[in-house]
Amino acid sequence: MIGNLRAFNAGIIFAIGLGIAGMTRPENVIGFLDVTDWRPALMFVMVGAIAVYSSFFWLVLPRLAKPTHGDKFQIPTSTVVDGKLIIGAVIFGAGWGIGGYCPGPALASLATLSTDALTVVASMLIGMKCQAMFSKK
Repeated sequence: MIGNLRAFNAGIIFAIGLGIAGMTRPENVIGFLDVTDWRPALMFVMVGAIAVYSSFFWLVLPRLAKPTHGDKFQIPTSTVVDGKLIIGAVIFGAGWGIGGYCPGPALASLATLSTDALTVVASMLIGMKCQAMFSKK
């Protein structure tokens, strides 16, 4: 229960940060992808996120045998770049560019009850369901 509350609080802080950074506004995301009217705001958010994550990753991982609320750290081990990965990345990127939302800001934007945000999140859920159906072994 405490772990879920911590995760919820972290999610709320993350959503507030996305809102403050302007990442819940699709025009900022689309502006980052537009080479004719480039807006670097998203780049600064990504660089900041990478800096925070990598700092904690390299400080925490060597000191803990396992995570506080889990059996083991979930670190990808595959280095294979195959057709499925490339096609998935293209679909993800196209959806991001068309909708102007990446997953985190789309979820944070649900609080506004924006039709666009609701459509993007519904589309993400459908995509996740399709992926789960077609990837069963």
